[in-house]
Amino acid sequence: MDIVVVGAGSLGSLLGGLLAREHDVTLVGREPHVGTVRRAGLDVVGTESFHVDPAADTDPPAGADLALVTVKSYDTADAAAALADCSLEACLSVQNGMGNEGTLAAELDCPVLAGTCTYGANLVDPGRVDFTGRGEVVLGAREGGPSAAAEDVGTAFEAAGVETTVATDMPTRLWEKLAVNAAINATTALARVENGALADGPGRTLAADAARETARVARERGVDLSDDRAVSLAERVIRDTAANRSSMLQDVEVGRRTEIAAINGYVVDAATTPVPVNETLTRLVTLWETRTGSERER
Repeated sequence: MDIVVVGAGSLGSLLGGLLAREHDVTLVGREPHVGTVRRAGLDVVGTESFHVDPAADTDPPAGADLALVTVKSYDTADAAAALADCSLEACLSVQNGMGNEGTLAAELDCPVLAGTCTYGANLVDPGRVDFTGRGEVVLGAREGGPSAAAEDVGTAFEAAGVETTVATDMPTRLWEKLAVNAAINATTALARVENGALADGPGRTLAADAARETARVARERGVDLSDDRAVSLAERVIRDTAANRSSMLQDVEVGRRTEIAAINGYVVDAATTPVPVNETLTRLVTLWETRTGSERER
């Protein structure tokens, strides 16, 4: 399969590197990373260590079988515009936050699939990505139900050794992922702690409250997600990724704009009843962005 990865940061580079072992891959990202990959290839280190030589550029090619979108949620509209003239058979978003698939579908003339990903990655240097933890990609039709395009993508991912599940209940899975991200990301970013710090004490209580609020909003929107299920999923991810630094924590540590608006902020905007924990987390992270100028970062 010919795959273009739009957003070759940490996760995009890792998934692109894994897929490049079996498929033709083009990484689309920023300099100096893509220039280094173009000249010297991509080194993946950590959980698995290997070298691959994908194509790399700052703009998408004219066409591909699949566009794998891994950009930050606030860059989704730009990614959609960049892909609008690219001939594609399918597009898959494995981004954080909600609403990305709709933004892509509004611009692209191909099936847009929804996905979640629990692989861990950290772009440590140009041309070098740290594989910090094995996980799973779950993908399917964004509206739910069966999808031939999703089956084809799932087969391609499995052929490259990427653990993959093709699901027919992606709307529910996206809200489950949102509950986990709402519980972990802002809390760890504000407290400057690794995920495992939320396993007990006040961190556990705060994370659980954010997950419960998210589950309640999901039910308001017609998605069957119980409080217990949301909290259990968040606690499992916290245990399984205890040593990981969340993507939002990584953003804050380098003074980069966060995805707060598409995570806790999305919960606030979608709610019809008060969600004080998610509102407070959103306000605090937004305050940090405003005071540091990170909300203008691109």
